[in-house]
Amino acid sequence: MTEAILLVGGKGTRLRPLTVHTPKPMVRAAGVPFLTHQLARARAAGVEHVVLATSYLAEVFEPYFGDGSSLGLHLEYVTEEEPLGTGGAIRNVAPLLRSGPDDPVLIFNGDILTGLDIRALVRTHETTGADVSLHLTKVPDPRAYGLVPTDGTGRVLAFLEKPQTPEEIVTDQINAGAYVFRRSVIDTIPHGRPVSVERETFPELLAAGAHLQGMVDSTYWLDLGTPAAFVRGSADLVLGRAPSPAVPGRCGDRLILPTAVVAPGAKLTGGTVVGEGAFVAEDARVFGSTILPGAVIESGAVVTDSLIGSRARVGTRSVLNGTVVGDGAVVGADNELRNGARVWCDATIPAGSVRFSSDQ
Repeated sequence: MTEAILLVGGKGTRLRPLTVHTPKPMVRAAGVPFLTHQLARARAAGVEHVVLATSYLAEVFEPYFGDGSSLGLHLEYVTEEEPLGTGGAIRNVAPLLRSGPDDPVLIFNGDILTGLDIRALVRTHETTGADVSLHLTKVPDPRAYGLVPTDGTGRVLAFLEKPQTPEEIVTDQINAGAYVFRRSVIDTIPHGRPVSVERETFPELLAAGAHLQGMVDSTYWLDLGTPAAFVRGSADLVLGRAPSPAVPGRCGDRLILPTAVVAPGAKLTGGTVVGEGAFVAEDARVFGSTILPGAVIESGAVVTDSLIGSRARVGTRSVLNGTVVGDGAVVGADNELRNGARVWCDATIPAGSVRFSSDQ
């Protein structure tokens, strides 16, 4: 297997305001665009050629990654004029693939952080002779996901979308968003219209008697679709809990990028990242958070499990917990933001304006 398709066209609406100016795969996790981690792991697994299926803010990708040579890859880009869904996007980039009809092609979504053994998935695909092989993972509560029951040999029996009742939860195995397709199967996906592999392609292949193989790999797996998950994923990369050869530094309690300035009395823990040109002042405390390039955390501020956007500012003594602050926004002094608060890009919250507790 030497080819892969990355699906990076989604709008990332659940991540707003992080994705107002930046497509989801380009939001920084552990100091680099999240897509960098996926590309580096694909390269480590032997992939040489990657086609990126882009749509939302498509113009951002190529200026950053270029031809991929800096990562040891050959990258090509295809832009959807209208969103085509997962299956439609895969079919749309097929003309750029070089594989033969029976060759395996790796496909993965641009918002999943995983420790998947990619080579093992490809070996499973080849040894079972499958038409499509799927990475499956087990989750404690599968209600928000598509269920994928398998038989004793791992062959897929059905695709059950988001169960609504306890009786419908027949397995804790879910579709984890990484696949190996036989190249010829990609050509059977309808061209030029939206197609979902989860709701249309996979069920139709199963109904036609195709061999769909599941491989359960329950190493690290996280859907980065929400701000809280994205912040946690970035921290886990820094802490070394999630594997990636692209983390720009040694794993540990914190990651401070070049040109960032952290005052001697500031405390950074829990996998915190401080991006290029950012400043963390004396007596500030930052735990498990991402501080994007150019942001400022002023003296005495306490920032926990939060993401502070590029060029944003958190004022003196403000307390943020589980909060996203958009690019260029200003949170004035003595504010308290908690539990999923989102401050939009370039917004300003005056000093002492928002609290979740009394001023005593």
